[in-house]
Amino acid sequence: MGTDERLAERPERDEEAVSRFVERFAGELTQAGMQRMAARVFAALLVSDKAALTAAELGEQLRISPAAVSGAVRYLTQVNMIGRERDPGSRRERYVLHEGGWYEVFTRRDEVLLRWRKTLCEGAETLGADTAAGARIAETAEFFRFLHDEMTQIMARWRQRQSAGSPPD
Repeated sequence: MGTDERLAERPERDEEAVSRFVERFAGELTQAGMQRMAARVFAALLVSDKAALTAAELGEQLRISPAAVSGAVRYLTQVNMIGRERDPGSRRERYVLHEGGWYEVFTRRDEVLLRWRKTLCEGAETLGADTAAGARIAETAEFFRFLHDEMTQIMARWRQRQSAGSPPD
């Protein structure tokens, strides 16, 4: 049985349960540092079968104002977690999750680690390796180098897994 056939056989979604999931996942994203409204909008897009919703649909689903939707999508667009598309024949925009969005988010975090490491290395040199502050800064730079190296390997394994079509656990 193909994926489309399995999807067609599924019963109607329990929208109340879906709403609870959106709020729970948005809460997790908020605790991790994402803006609350952006987290809610992102979670709503994530549970959308088409991974795309208009501002009006987001506002209705999340019971938030157009201004709240606007601020959230502005943030999510800036951090490249979503994109904008025009509805054909309309002036309305749809907000769309990027394919491979998580991969992109972590790749950008990896670039931040590299920039931080470079700055920290300069700071350690300025402070001097023989000082307590210089040693602490150098250790932090080394930690970021370690994270970068590990993240590079993890992302390569992810690409390999995706190209092999591995099912999720």
